[in-house]
Amino acid sequence: MSASNPGDERRYFVSEYAFSAPNLEPALYVVSTPIGNLGDITIRALETLAGAAMIACEDTRVTGTLTHRFGLKTRLLPYHEHNAEKQRPRILEVLERGEAVALVSDAGTPLLSDPGYRLVRDVLAEGYNVVPIPGASAMLAGLVGSGLPSDTVLFAGFLPQKAGQKKTRLQQLATIPSTLVFYESPRRTGATLETMVEILGSERQAAVARELTKRFETFERGTLAELAEHFSGDAPKGEIVILVEPPEDRPEAAEEDAEALLREAIKEMPVSAAAKKVAKQTGLDRNELYKQALELKAETSG
Repeated sequence: MSASNPGDERRYFVSEYAFSAPNLEPALYVVSTPIGNLGDITIRALETLAGAAMIACEDTRVTGTLTHRFGLKTRLLPYHEHNAEKQRPRILEVLERGEAVALVSDAGTPLLSDPGYRLVRDVLAEGYNVVPIPGASAMLAGLVGSGLPSDTVLFAGFLPQKAGQKKTRLQQLATIPSTLVFYESPRRTGATLETMVEILGSERQAAVARELTKRFETFERGTLAELAEHFSGDAPKGEIVILVEPPEDRPEAAEEDAEALLREAIKEMPVSAAAKKVAKQTGLDRNELYKQALELKAETSG
């Protein structure tokens, strides 16, 4: 074993009581940290952060708040998407010396929507161990408080920022029989919910979790249409998790059924609205129905 971070430097404090960290085997320790409330740190996480020779972190200022709170003296190394190629060799050098490295994100579990997986891949390729230290996760906290099904879940991370790419991604996810979990920035939340109404359907149940574990933690629950209306004004403050229920099971609609429905719909509304209505009724692809509706419209007009 390696006595990483020796002497008094290997201590941590809880409620003003000092504890000594155990010796750590040389490995990369992927450590979950609180997503807001510092009281959510685990004892094992504190032991690991105190006993490591180095903590690789996204932002030393953010992680510095955590280390200061618990009296940790471990050296911090900035590691993020902009310097990862430069910093990975430095981390591997520490492991080569037989010391332990802890990897943290700004909040929650590393590797979810951050570049840490590349480091894990390289560490494994070099023959070193990777040890997960589980703990807080915004995805899981949002899920258990959402009231949505939790037996099958798909974590979709952040959607693309460009409108066209966002729609394409949501179309790919629309029929997956799982609760969908997304991270989103506050300023894009309203627009994203509007796009979800368009692609996933207005009546799907959903939840928006904000500021999880913090003082102003809130859950807004309802249909996607209701949530889009709620968040249509000023951007909310704080980190956002959006959760959407699985799609309803629909019997496979026959093409002739869809055609009949389209013929009726285009008598009363524009082609795009007709395609949207029939897509909701049948579960068939809206883009394909739109093309079919255009053909039917041209046929009746001719």
